[in-house]
Amino acid sequence: MATTQSNIVIYSADWCAFCHAAKDYLDKKGLKYTIKDIESDPANAQEVVEKSGQMGIPVLDIDGTIIVGFDRPKIDAALQR
Repeated sequence: MATTQSNIVIYSADWCAFCHAAKDYLDKKGLKYTIKDIESDPANAQEVVEKSGQMGIPVLDIDGTIIVGFDRPKIDAALQR
């Protein structure tokens, strides 16, 4: 397990169930993250498209590793790097 906290950003929206699931998963792991709401801030929406190449959410940026969707194995792998 990593000894230092990863830099985690979640691009999400309030209505997105998978976004809530991703946040809950990170909460259970005791990890801190930054939320960038794509609905309330158009700049966040543009930023997530530039990072992921698509409009789908959630998108997690874990230390520069981009994960589209709530994918536990990919999240765990990115956290172990």
